Amino acid sequence: MAEKVLEVIDLQTIFRTNDGETKAVDKISFTLYRGETLGIVGESGSGKSVTSLSIMRLLLMPSADIAGGQVLFYPKNGGAAVDLLRLSEKEMQAYRGRELAMIFQEPMSSLNPVFTCGEQVCEAILLHRKIGKKEAKQEVIDIFKRVQLVEAERIFDAYPHQLSGGQKQRVMIAMALSCKPSVLIADEPTTALDVTVQKAILELLHQLQHEEEESTIFISHDLGVIAEVADRVLVMYRGRIVEEGTVYAIFKNPQHPYTKGLLACRPPLDYRLKRLPIVADFMTATPTDSWYAIDEKSTSIKALTDDVIVTIDEQNARLTDLYTQKALISVENISTWFPRQLGLFGGVKDYIKAVDNVSFEVYPGETLGVVGESGCGKTTLGRSMLRLIEPQQGSVYFAGKDLMKMSAEALNRQRREMQIVFQDPFSSLNPRVSIGSAIIEPMQVHGLYEREEERTRRVYELLDIVGLERRHFNRYPHELSGGQRQRVCIARALSLNPRFIICDESVSALDVSVQAQVLNLLMELRKEFSFTYIFISHDLSVVKFMSDRMMIMNQGKIEEIGDADLIYNNPQKAYTYNLINAVPKGSLETFEKRLRKAT
Repeated sequence: MAEKVLEVIDLQTIFRTNDGETKAVDKISFTLYRGETLGIVGESGSGKSVTSLSIMRLLLMPSADIAGGQVLFYPKNGGAAVDLLRLSEKEMQAYRGRELAMIFQEPMSSLNPVFTCGEQVCEAILLHRKIGKKEAKQEVIDIFKRVQLVEAERIFDAYPHQLSGGQKQRVMIAMALSCKPSVLIADEPTTALDVTVQKAILELLHQLQHEEEESTIFISHDLGVIAEVADRVLVMYRGRIVEEGTVYAIFKNPQHPYTKGLLACRPPLDYRLKRLPIVADFMTATPTDSWYAIDEKSTSIKALTDDVIVTIDEQNARLTDLYTQKALISVENISTWFPRQLGLFGGVKDYIKAVDNVSFEVYPGETLGVVGESGCGKTTLGRSMLRLIEPQQGSVYFAGKDLMKMSAEALNRQRREMQIVFQDPFSSLNPRVSIGSAIIEPMQVHGLYEREEERTRRVYELLDIVGLERRHFNRYPHELSGGQRQRVCIARALSLNPRFIICDESVSALDVSVQAQVLNLLMELRKEFSFTYIFISHDLSVVKFMSDRMMIMNQGKIEEIGDADLIYNNPQKAYTYNLINAVPKGSLETFEKRLRKAT
């Protein structure tokens, strides 16, 4: 019989608000066994993260309270179970980090900006283990290397702001693993990572689980990732567990409409859809009127009507129409370098070639997907095109005008036609400015419309277009969900009636269902207003759904560029093949392969 390591019994966590009490976790029960990976899946607001914070006793909000239940921890030595909810805060500190550790979703807010990354990981080791500082430093460098952090010694002395989002997340993973805990709670640990790094991290967690007899609670909104790592799955919806079972059973025969919806929201890799399904399609539709079902053989989305499938003839006709036009954007030999090493007298000895002599064209109404790992130069390329970062050389022609030769005043006028939607909607919006005012501001700067009443009317129209309600006009960013905030950023970009939009990782942090809603919105806007997009992402499945052509970047250069379907089905470069191979498939074949490997 499997040995228990953690048992949650009737856990209830409530949030007290002006509108009354909200049951964030509503009397849930489950067991985690030693050496097991338990997946918890659900959208934002389902209660999965609150469950993990309740187990760790890290609910720091005054409005949050654990209202009942037990969390029993079973020591390795076979001693009596300890109810973590009954311990004093001082007693609980002995368990956090040593017996139970947690990888948080947002590394920037979890790392202290005034200490180096190495110091912060050393602190955890020195607190729980009797070793010296020199030995602790070497252990940190070793574990940095294990979590795929290149230049581990440099990162040890680096501050969080000097690292990319993916690097910061790997530092958090290293911190959680540093004391070899019995229970590791991983809350969306790979959301910000490239697919290749994600694959390496998932393999690392799997390896450590077997080496250390570690048990893992893996929280994610992506069932594709869950299929790669978990043994059993809990599906949470509105604070409750609506379905539970082995990964194989959940993927083979999902019972709850919510589970079916989560499975269906992932963009399919084997064909194109005109519209992605969302959870609401399954929660409200009957089997006879739903557009979608789950293909039992592949567990991927299967369209029940041809109306939502893009046929090969339709896609070929679209591409023919696109590429008989004159290019809207021409990028010629653009290079953006950053100083890496300074000489003795202040001169630059070496550069990081973030973008290195890149040339390509984008056609009116086209979506060009730009994909690659962190550090490949895709974000720097997008910002260099708009001169948010000044490149060292090259030209960018927009409708025949060279943006690189424009004065600041002329460029500011031109930016009405060129907009960008950034990855993090929360940091893109001023927390002190209401949603309506944030969308009005660009119109005021560029002098659109003569009266404030006209601008307000335009904001209401934009809220309707992006699927928000008019009551959101007077709300503030913190009052909206991540998906709603991203819609506000899209509305803000649309407020100037642009011809060209760069979407820079604009859906990477969203739940799969919310991601599907935003992707559907972008596709509808392209169809209605003939927008031209550059869609930057590390997620190949999303890029393939959105893009006509795909451009693979590696170390500042274009690895290959061409038709998105052709590149996915027949990559010409090893780098591209490895990217595609690392995408979580979330299929029964994946799980069966894991079972064969384990035996």
